[in-house]
Amino acid sequence: MKARGFLSALFVAAFLFAMQTVAVHAQTHDHLPDHIMKAPADMKWKDGPASLPEGVQYTLIQGDWTKEGPFTARLKFPADYKIPPHWHPEIEHVTVIKGSFHMGTGEEFDRDKTHKLPVGGFAMMNIGTRHFAFTTEETIVQLHGIGPWGITYVNEEDDPRVARR
Repeated sequence: MKARGFLSALFVAAFLFAMQTVAVHAQTHDHLPDHIMKAPADMKWKDGPASLPEGVQYTLIQGDWTKEGPFTARLKFPADYKIPPHWHPEIEHVTVIKGSFHMGTGEEFDRDKTHKLPVGGFAMMNIGTRHFAFTTEETIVQLHGIGPWGITYVNEEDDPRVARR
């Protein structure tokens, strides 16, 4: 009989914990829209961000990458664009939408140590993974993750925000 009472109490505790978890999850995502649907023509491109070398354009599709929460953005790079070695404070997911994106890992930029990601190619960089990239043609990538998005360059002199001061 004691075992049955213990199991009943355990079940109730587990149920209450599950309900609390669902409530917290709902509260942390209640600011998100039910859905987002955008055609490419609805996406407005802007110059920047300042944390990347000049020449890139971006459009935020979902969320705000400067704030906590999920975001999706597209970045349009011109041909012969280079992003020096850097890392991010959150996981970065990259999908190639147009062109090709050459990515490598490590603290030194080396074109010979990259993987060419064609249209449809995907990369995931874990928190703190040092990596770099370049393009040979106009390239659009879709970037998604959890904000706030940030970038820290391995060599401070590569940071365009420092160069612009």
